[in-house]
Amino acid sequence: MVRVLTQTINDVDTVLSVKILVTNDDGIDSVGLHVLARSLLDLGEVTIAAPDQEYSGAGAAIGALHISRPEVHQVNIDKIEKSWAISGPPALCVMYATRGVLEDSFDIVVSGINPGSNVGNSVYHSGTLGAAFTARNAGITGVAVSQAVTGWGIEGQGIEEVLKNQIWETAAEVARTAVSSIISEPPKQPKVLNINVPNKPLTELKGWRYTEVAKRSTRSMTEAKLELKPGHENSYRVQMSWSDPEIQPIETDVGAVMNDYVSLTWINSLEATRPSDTEMVDESLNGLFG
Repeated sequence: MVRVLTQTINDVDTVLSVKILVTNDDGIDSVGLHVLARSLLDLGEVTIAAPDQEYSGAGAAIGALHISRPEVHQVNIDKIEKSWAISGPPALCVMYATRGVLEDSFDIVVSGINPGSNVGNSVYHSGTLGAAFTARNAGITGVAVSQAVTGWGIEGQGIEEVLKNQIWETAAEVARTAVSSIISEPPKQPKVLNINVPNKPLTELKGWRYTEVAKRSTRSMTEAKLELKPGHENSYRVQMSWSDPEIQPIETDVGAVMNDYVSLTWINSLEATRPSDTEMVDESLNGLFG
């Protein structure tokens, strides 16, 4: 399905009452985080609660809660009245915020803007998406927002030297439009929406598509091997090799973004399924229990 981006205008009373939590996995100083938060200001009351450092690839990790001692610091971000840096991954930021640490409640969680597409395999490991999944676990719809980078990034991560080329405003406008619609007509059950945006001006995008998660990322790790660390006996570094950008069907999140479409993927919760090829496990357990 292909459609043209449209903007929903919310009722003023609804806008004023909505509380929006914004987070990310790149840390409190990320430009993408700031641009995203400011783009949502006319939709409701915006609060930032983000990691105090980068946690890319953290997934939905929260860390060892029984031994960790996370700290929360109030920070100043232009035009955002409530901004907090938390010493933990994005999922923990959301968990704390939705459990009362910030003495507030939230209607929606928006995570991003991540520099680097979170598509294909990277969906499993993305801290950007981990925050959205954690929001859903707390009964709140979560929206993850990512943007492609020059060279397509690696496993959903953009290299620092290319970030100066990010057209953050494009992803922010797409996110604002989607979030505005969700606020106007919230889903009956909390959901996770994964948005991936090409790194181009809005006028150069072809539109948007609903997509499925690709089997592979845009670029993935192809090999990892040990490399002796000079001057350190029995110590090694890991040398990683990466694939070239790979053409994939336009129906997938990877293919849509590569073809200049915004990709929207609604990701369902984990569900248990019983495959048809598990006879060996079945027989082994039957033998164990007689």
